[in-house]
Amino acid sequence: MTKAQREWRPGMPKKRRSTKVMFASTVLLLEAFVVFFATLTVFGLRRDEISPPVILTSGAILSVLLVFTCAVVTKRWGLAVGWVLQLVIIAGGFLEPAMFVVGLAFAITWLYGLRQGARVDRENVERDRLQAEWEKAHPEEGPAV
Repeated sequence: MTKAQREWRPGMPKKRRSTKVMFASTVLLLEAFVVFFATLTVFGLRRDEISPPVILTSGAILSVLLVFTCAVVTKRWGLAVGWVLQLVIIAGGFLEPAMFVVGLAFAITWLYGLRQGARVDRENVERDRLQAEWEKAHPEEGPAV
């Protein structure tokens, strides 16, 4: 059993998952797929110029890093790693020029997801606080739906 499962008691409210983390993880996973296919593109177009094992290994490592970053995006340094990966993907445009556009689009999506996710998280905290106040003031009526 996980720590959360061991500590759970009947009637405990479910802890809300961060919208910011969900948005960030979604962007990183989508980027992992894009990097995988970009790696295949670079392999097909530039294998005479760059060693195929270097191309495939670099692309695979970057894809795996993007996926593993989802696990640490809850930490402040995890977001910094995400920003570094955004820059690496944009720099992939030096190998395949279309990656400048794709990388920039994903970086903008990353920024938007972080900002809007944080806003939604703040609104949820306020909503939960107001809900708790209402339930405290109206114990006979039960939770508001």
